[in-house]
Amino acid sequence: MKVMRSVHITNYYHEASGGVKSNYDSLLLEANKHRRYVSLIVPGAENKVERVGSYGKIYYVSAKPAPFFDRRYRLMLPFHYLRNGSPIREILLAEKPEMIEIYDNYALTLLAGVIRKGYFKKLGRPMLVYFTGERFDTIFSSFVCGGKLGKWFSRRLMGNYNLAMFDFFIANSPFVAEELFESVIAEHNPRRSQKFFEFCWKFFNSSPKNFEERVAICPRGVDTNLFSPSRKSQEFRRKILAGLSSNTKLLFSSTRISPEKNISLLPKIVECLPKEMDFKLLVAGAGPEKGWLEEEARRLSGRIVLLGHLDKETLANYYANVDVFIHPNPREPFGNVVLEAMASGCAVVVPNSGGVLTYASQDNAWLVKPTPEAFAKATQEALEDSPLRRKRIENAIKTAQENSKEKAIERLFQTYDRMYQEFLSNHSAVFNSSTEIIS
Repeated sequence: MKVMRSVHITNYYHEASGGVKSNYDSLLLEANKHRRYVSLIVPGAENKVERVGSYGKIYYVSAKPAPFFDRRYRLMLPFHYLRNGSPIREILLAEKPEMIEIYDNYALTLLAGVIRKGYFKKLGRPMLVYFTGERFDTIFSSFVCGGKLGKWFSRRLMGNYNLAMFDFFIANSPFVAEELFESVIAEHNPRRSQKFFEFCWKFFNSSPKNFEERVAICPRGVDTNLFSPSRKSQEFRRKILAGLSSNTKLLFSSTRISPEKNISLLPKIVECLPKEMDFKLLVAGAGPEKGWLEEEARRLSGRIVLLGHLDKETLANYYANVDVFIHPNPREPFGNVVLEAMASGCAVVVPNSGGVLTYASQDNAWLVKPTPEAFAKATQEALEDSPLRRKRIENAIKTAQENSKEKAIERLFQTYDRMYQEFLSNHSAVFNSSTEIIS
């Protein structure tokens, strides 16, 4: 049994939201090839509907900008779905999905709880999937509270509340999935109140039984047509250099300029590179720490250049025409940008931890400790025109091709179908041919 009609809901989608937008846009396009009805509900400046082919659809729900962290994002909140007649409820009733996937850790998860508790009877009982492409403990420690208290709160919120409301769970990397296991499995929580934990799951008509079997890891994919070594161009490189010496080494980083991305490492790497070395570090992206990084760029006499947000075409041209891509975040959930750089034939230097290890190894990248000294040393080695550089780039291109967006979404659809078959076999309600739930 296939999932032929699904709705995906997230607050993490906006015009410059990087990997999240790329992945959902790819899902909508592939839905047309697979002839599956896929709808996406995201916040926007106004209510509107955008069609993506015959099978894809984006519903924008009018929502206000986030009050803190990053105001480029808008937030759909519980009032968007709790009340009868609220916009998300109306969309769900119109779509009548067999599956609802929620990608959010904060304001949207309660929708699954509302459905599980039977407070949305007109909708029936679709399969509820929790998708996570980030670790809650990383975000919480970066913006609110770190240390043992931050970790304790993250595990309790995830284990007692968020995860208790869903049937199945998908993470984009083993690193992200690890947080799910640590939040639920008893051996990782020796001092938690087991009675309260069990009460929470029972309250949402759920059970942690066989939790590990209900978690799937589905790595994201890269557009290997867009991101390709074929974009290598002397003309574009001259444009990047813009009057600099043709011998100038071009280092590149593309990331959200935000604390959880560990961007504070970038100026430190620059300071560790030899002063006599002729190079520029180009940084693409935007975010709440942009002002701070601009100050650091001035302090370092222009050795860091901020490019702002780049559209995908321009970004692809940069990847293919710089010398080394640097990604500083040791707790990166997955790292679409690293895979994009690999696909483009760029040497990459990344931390030896986090979600990048899903596909990065010493055979196709430079994996190092997340210290300025280690990054600087690896960057110098990656700049050398050597057999090692050429071999790792060649392997990186192969890795990207193995993780193309088409292959990734094919795996994702197969995962949905496997979960749905299990859901139908274990659930007392079944779908009839018109996708309405009957008793």
